[in-house]
Amino acid sequence: MKRLNDLLQELGISKVRLAKYLGVSRQMVYNYLELDALNKWPKEKKLLLLKLLDIEDDDEGTISSIKITTEYLMQVESRLNQGVKLSADLDNYFDLKGLKSEEQTLITDITCLLKEKFLESDNNDIREENYFAFLYLYHILQSMDNVPEIKYIFGYLSKTTGFIDPNEYKFNEDKQFIFEGIVHSALTLYNSGGASKSKLIDSHKRFVQEIEQKKEEALSRTQQLNTFKIQALKELNYTELNESNAIEVFEKIAEIQSRKV
Repeated sequence: MKRLNDLLQELGISKVRLAKYLGVSRQMVYNYLELDALNKWPKEKKLLLLKLLDIEDDDEGTISSIKITTEYLMQVESRLNQGVKLSADLDNYFDLKGLKSEEQTLITDITCLLKEKFLESDNNDIREENYFAFLYLYHILQSMDNVPEIKYIFGYLSKTTGFIDPNEYKFNEDKQFIFEGIVHSALTLYNSGGASKSKLIDSHKRFVQEIEQKKEEALSRTQQLNTFKIQALKELNYTELNESNAIEVFEKIAEIQSRKV
């Protein structure tokens, strides 16, 4: 694998370009290159690399015997560009225009990682778990603007998994500091085994009740707004809400709401 790393460097193939060619994240490329043998790579990715280098097997001797000539370099560059071009179709699909370079890279890395997680196992139970984990993540991302603690959770997990410095604060430092201290204490109790299910039944029951209450309040608010809309349409002699009367109807709804105060 050392020869492979040296070869990629001699060919001028960066980790970013190789990641795009293989259709994986940059971090996954680093993980692949840290393995002690190419046959430990996922079969699909290994075959793509062999195709790029124009060799038939992953024997260390075969890789070591490669002679880098101008012609070989141009052939590899051509295959790499073609592979990266196909990968770029994904960028076009998501229409990443207008985003900063690092934002585009992040979206691509996240997309590739999601795909890897879905394809890395033939076990349907694991794939189903991955599906629901990412579905919940999608729900969380949708709620992030209204729940600042979500960002604190992401920061805390990035710190505990070693991706960023534990003293890094990119959000509200005081709130993030307090939140991390509370979460760390809770997880310490959880991991120690001191938080048994029997001791937390009442607490979890309150957790469920609070969520159900919020749902009821949201439903009540929706029903109330619908009532105001119906009343506004009636007072304005309209039968429906449309683009031409929307502003007028919304102003009437606000007026009706002020009467109720």
